[in-house]
Amino acid sequence: MSQETISQVKQLLKVVNSRDDPVYQRFLNDPRKGVQALVRTTSKRIDQLAMATTAFHHRFKYEQQFWRQGIQTVAGVDEVGRGPLAGPVVACAVILPQDFDLVAVNDSKQLTPAIRKALAPQIKREAIAVGMGVVDNRVIDQINIYEATRVAMKHAVQELTPMPEEIIVDAMNIDVPIHQTRLIKGDAKSISVSAASILAKVYRDHLMDEFALKYPEYDFTHNAGYGTAKHLAALKKYGATPIHRKTFAPVKNYCR
Repeated sequence: MSQETISQVKQLLKVVNSRDDPVYQRFLNDPRKGVQALVRTTSKRIDQLAMATTAFHHRFKYEQQFWRQGIQTVAGVDEVGRGPLAGPVVACAVILPQDFDLVAVNDSKQLTPAIRKALAPQIKREAIAVGMGVVDNRVIDQINIYEATRVAMKHAVQELTPMPEEIIVDAMNIDVPIHQTRLIKGDAKSISVSAASILAKVYRDHLMDEFALKYPEYDFTHNAGYGTAKHLAALKKYGATPIHRKTFAPVKNYCR
């Protein structure tokens, strides 16, 4: 029987990612119930990792198709903040390298805030280029949210160095002279768009946290500008702030 304590076994198995790993093999026949429970937990984690890795590679299929055609710089573009009553719309454009390996990257809506925050700096470190575009509520009110989103996406792409040869975008048409592949729910189908969705979400959430310090009554830290009950109650009591979208219902009912 192994001389390691169950606590030590737990630490050893934490970094095991394959059933072929000698460390995993060592504890397969350990008679202790606690060790066998850890082996079962590790086995489940290995299965989950294998499934996540398979899904990750599947979401890389669009980029890989372009790379095989000799198109080396492919940008994923996504936005966040079309639906809120307050704050800007934010877009992000990301060019990933062919050896990008952050398996946890997925549609930002499927990830917790903590995971998004942890992934964002890792994505930035691995990315070839990252561009951000921000369009505030005043412009949104002037040109409408759809056009404001297109402007934010255009700005994000224009920030990239190098310029991409191909763009994969989440069901929008960006006003740039670059060929675009438009995917419905692209943030769940393309790793590049997923990465862009994460960076855009983390960036906008940070902006809304800053606004929350200035306008604490509206609970922007928890609602990111969306029309929650607490947000709507504050609108009714205090009226619209300078960052509210005046053309959005019900904000226009509370403009002073």
